[in-house]
Amino acid sequence: MYLILFDVDGTLVDSQNTILHGLEVGFEAVGLEMPDRKTALSIVGRSLEEAFLDLVGPEQADKVPAMAAAYRQAKVSRRQQGLDLDPLYPGAREAVDRLHGRDEILLGIATGKAMRGVRHMFDKHDLHGRFATIQTADTSPSKPHPDMVHQAMAETAVAPEHTVMIGDTGFDMAMAKAAGAHALGVTWGYHDHSRLRENGADRIISSYSDLDEALRDILKFDKETI
Repeated sequence: MYLILFDVDGTLVDSQNTILHGLEVGFEAVGLEMPDRKTALSIVGRSLEEAFLDLVGPEQADKVPAMAAAYRQAKVSRRQQGLDLDPLYPGAREAVDRLHGRDEILLGIATGKAMRGVRHMFDKHDLHGRFATIQTADTSPSKPHPDMVHQAMAETAVAPEHTVMIGDTGFDMAMAKAAGAHALGVTWGYHDHSRLRENGADRIISSYSDLDEALRDILKFDKETI
């Protein structure tokens, strides 16, 4: 059995605009200036409190709880209004459905989102029932800590050498390697090639159309597997 884990933000869904809006709300709540777009997006993948702390620095750590609370409140409000409908990246649904259809493959989620955010994504994109394990910021330390991957492998009884983490950030790559799993980077998210490679990516792809070949190469599948 093989386990393929997907990050969410920047890998399955393009959530940059809604993330930036939430960050802006958080900074406004404590009277701090929002960093530039590239800097703000550099923290995507981290759990919320850790992301704000990375952006403001330890000298402003006392402001982080209020910033995170404002972000979460804004998210809940916008979802209740039918907003924050982050689109799936081209080819994402087809890839998930194709892999889910293989008996020898289990799928999972490993994300800095809360479970509430994952359920919202599942509801909006009809993705329920496809993932055998879901690891979130509610129950694990922030990436790049390997706990999410360790928990996913434990829940599915899949060995590290048969596990691949797919993500768009260096945090995803470092997390996978720390857990002994394979790391597959994608370029359509929020970190560039160099950051993915520096953090241990085994392969990097630029389109979901390249996914099957990359997985065959990493896991030594034959063409009949996927």
